[in-house]
Amino acid sequence: MSNRPLAAAGRTVPLLRAGLIAGIVIAALAYPLVAVTGLGAKATAHATEHKSRLLAKALPAETSYLYAPDGKTVLTMFYEEYRQYTKLSDMSPNIQQAIVAAEDSRFYQHKGVDPKGVVRAFVANAHASGVSQGASTLTMQYVRMALRDSATTPKEVQEATQQTSLRKIKEMRLALDLEKELSKEEIIERYLNSAYFGHRAYGIYAASEIFFSKTPKDLTPVEAATLAGLVKSPSQYDPATSDQKEATARRNYVLDRMSQLGYLSPDAATSAKAEPIRLKLTNPPNDCAAVPEKFNSWGFICDYLKNWWSAQPAFGQNRLERMDKLRRGGYRIVLSIDPKIQEAAEKNLGAGTGSPFANGIVLSEPGTGRVKAMAVNRTYSLDLSENPPSSNPEAGPKVKANYPNTVAPLLGGGDLPGYQAGSTFKMFPMLAALNEGMPLSTSFNAPHRYQSAIYDGWAPTNASGAMTGMQTMWSGFGKSVNTYFVWLEERVGADKAVHLAEQLGLRWRTDVDREQASPSKVKKWGAFTLGVSDATPLEMANAYATVAADGRYCEAMPVQGIFNRDGTPTMYTTASGISREVAKPRCRQVVTADAARAATDAARCPTGDTPARGSCGGWSTADSVRGTVGRPVAGKTGTTDSTRSAWFVGYTPELAAASFISDPDNPFNAVGDGQSQIPVNAVAETLRDALKGKPTRQFTPPSDAIVG
Repeated sequence: MSNRPLAAAGRTVPLLRAGLIAGIVIAALAYPLVAVTGLGAKATAHATEHKSRLLAKALPAETSYLYAPDGKTVLTMFYEEYRQYTKLSDMSPNIQQAIVAAEDSRFYQHKGVDPKGVVRAFVANAHASGVSQGASTLTMQYVRMALRDSATTPKEVQEATQQTSLRKIKEMRLALDLEKELSKEEIIERYLNSAYFGHRAYGIYAASEIFFSKTPKDLTPVEAATLAGLVKSPSQYDPATSDQKEATARRNYVLDRMSQLGYLSPDAATSAKAEPIRLKLTNPPNDCAAVPEKFNSWGFICDYLKNWWSAQPAFGQNRLERMDKLRRGGYRIVLSIDPKIQEAAEKNLGAGTGSPFANGIVLSEPGTGRVKAMAVNRTYSLDLSENPPSSNPEAGPKVKANYPNTVAPLLGGGDLPGYQAGSTFKMFPMLAALNEGMPLSTSFNAPHRYQSAIYDGWAPTNASGAMTGMQTMWSGFGKSVNTYFVWLEERVGADKAVHLAEQLGLRWRTDVDREQASPSKVKKWGAFTLGVSDATPLEMANAYATVAADGRYCEAMPVQGIFNRDGTPTMYTTASGISREVAKPRCRQVVTADAARAATDAARCPTGDTPARGSCGGWSTADSVRGTVGRPVAGKTGTTDSTRSAWFVGYTPELAAASFISDPDNPFNAVGDGQSQIPVNAVAETLRDALKGKPTRQFTPPSDAIVG
């Protein structure tokens, strides 16, 4: 059946006295034109026509969806207004007919403004000595919603919704012009996608799902009439309240109107009115706290996605604009996380959720920067009521600890500074030295204690007397000889090591680190090579992934795809004017491929692996890793003073992983030597499980020139 009312079904209001009705009709018909003329002539008319064209193109805010890597499993949604735009062809004729019957029975006869409706409203309001009845057509209502939804300032919102004659005049003129731009079908489609139905349901898709747990295509006449009845007053006619009396009365009114217009037979309307309103309520998830329980650990990944998004200029000029785009832009976002690798990362954590020490791991893909796993021994939850008091004595007894529940970005990507990463930082002066042309065989007779003339007499020592003696980059890195690396940093320059770390994605988030990295102090930051700066697992995994990728740094990225509401990839324009996909890897060469390969050759020594060109000196700090991973692997251990935190960063040609254990609440709460092996095992076992069944890839050996 057509959605347009049958001609025979039309009814006219009984005529009033001829003179009175004639005057009112003439006034009503003249009202829009006279009013607009009074506002100001051609310029106003031109501006109004321009605005109507903009409204014809405008689309309402739409929910963004976050998907697992399969592109099908919805993890959560982001919205201020829960809405999914739906084509008219995907809506039941019942809802199209019901909304016309409820709101504008002459929708298919008028051209945007209904003179008869204006007459009815004029008479009713005159009798009531106030506003008792409106005259807004569906087109005028859509104009009002579109003006509200496209508003960018509070003033524009107020102008779109204020109850004034001027606003009504503007609506009428825009409605008349809009009907020249859009067909009736296009207008009703946009109306049904814009209208508010209550319970945070914006548009017919959301209303169908929230109230009846179905799609708009499957709405029955009873359900359609119930929803159409809500538009007039969503709170007054809410069928989800305990008393459905008013909701039922409103629904029955709509069913009667559908019958009068010929959409339903009288018998069908009578039968439908006898039915109770049967709801099947759904509460759509919103934001990271709504990630399903079986994907609880992905809540941390979701948070990282939000923090990453808020820093992307492609989505706005500032954080507020970007987050508004996320909640209103209707994006389809597909995460880069690999479920197999994520499962392995979660399984191989060495500390439980009840530990005050956070044990986390991040895995990054060399050559793309895509994050493949993020896991930490915490439950992602906003409920901290059962958490014990913080271990930080300065926090006070009312401050809760970060375990077992937290939403803090403990793995990076947020505003937390991270944790001192110890000797994992020795990679940066070594890589800088190699990139400057110093060979792997660069040797130094490293004493147990070394007094630096460059760093104002600072005198670091080694962790063991067994480290004393002639060292190269292979043996110095494998044994983690402090005095060798302080000497090496002197040769290449602390400033070059720090700047290289910055090029590899590290950021200084504490006042102390920012001061030491400043131009006036950076050349004297001798302790940098010992890892006194804070870093996050996300940063360290991505930095070491650069070495695995032959010196090609790629920005850390939590997505493999971002798509607009029309299904096209989301694009942005670079500073050089090039159009690129937002989700495409952003990479650049930071050090030469040969320097990176040389650093990898030395980094095989700590893991118990055999370098291609040199000697590790007989022993190493994590010699169990090669046997666990079962394939070529490089990496570095790191501990801080008194083992307050412990790290291991390891990589193969396919994956880079960084794991740590530390107390985020109190860095002086030492992990202790007994737990320092936990990150080593976490990385080794996760790399083993993640790469199981995949072909073994070899590292490319460095050239003769850089071996020395």
